[in-house]
Amino acid sequence: MSAPSSTAPHRAGFACFVGRPNAGKSTLTNALVGTKVAITSNRPQTTRHTVRGIVHRPEAQLVLVDTPGLHKPRTLLGERLNDVVRTTWAEVDVVGFCLPADQKIGPGDRFIAAELAKLKKRTPKIAVVTKTDLVDSKALAEQLIAVDKLGRDVGVDWAEIVPVSAVNGEQVQLLCDLLVPLVPESPPLYPDGDLTDEPEQVMVAELIREAALEGVRDELPHSIAVVVEEMLPREDRPQDKPLLDIHAYLYIERPSQKGIVIGPKGSRLKEVGSRSRKHIEALLGTPVYLDLHVKVAKDWQRDPKQLRRLGF
Repeated sequence: MSAPSSTAPHRAGFACFVGRPNAGKSTLTNALVGTKVAITSNRPQTTRHTVRGIVHRPEAQLVLVDTPGLHKPRTLLGERLNDVVRTTWAEVDVVGFCLPADQKIGPGDRFIAAELAKLKKRTPKIAVVTKTDLVDSKALAEQLIAVDKLGRDVGVDWAEIVPVSAVNGEQVQLLCDLLVPLVPESPPLYPDGDLTDEPEQVMVAELIREAALEGVRDELPHSIAVVVEEMLPREDRPQDKPLLDIHAYLYIERPSQKGIVIGPKGSRLKEVGSRSRKHIEALLGTPVYLDLHVKVAKDWQRDPKQLRRLGF
């Protein structure tokens, strides 16, 4: 990358990715930041709160706000997640609307595009056609035309339409190049080297939840919440052999779900522990002892008191 000319002003600002569940928003955020700051899963609706990933360039700093997928809510949790999306995109400098290349534009996409049309005219909107690695060039061309038409139908004037593959890294840097001029001139908003402003405890809980979602039945994703009760360095350890004790609870809604999460003779829970521990150790840079327990919080998605306690 060539060094910016000394006369070019530094830019910094907020960009958010929106789209229906499972449109590739979290994977794209991670690809742009260059490390895992948002949990990804082939289960839709895995992002529960906005994650800020920070992209540092010599000439700019992009703060990426990842949002839950906008969807037709069936629970109080669903309504709160939709509120998070609308609040977020009203406050950012640029909005990226993610539409997967391998799925025809549907009612969910039209609903979001119509919502975007109501946004302040001066907020630039980029259409990002994701998952291009899953289609051939003919299907991609058809999707790009369909996305252009969608904008015209609802009255959104796309600043750009960009096809990307976050998995292969194709056009990810181009997308970054296109986002930078759309944020205001500003000194950096975060110290150099910061990749997210998420508290470590929240990120650890998210990594555990991601591991818990792997390979479980379809009815479970919405029903798992993870709370890290404490993270404490183990006492009496030699300095060169530290160990961090992490105690966390996985909350589900019904007693019948407990067996699914724990698995025969505790095998699934053990797998969740070992899979998430690797990611947690990479994130925190220290060996970890992970203590996981499963608890039932009856119908927590519909109970305002429990939602508050679980951080929603």
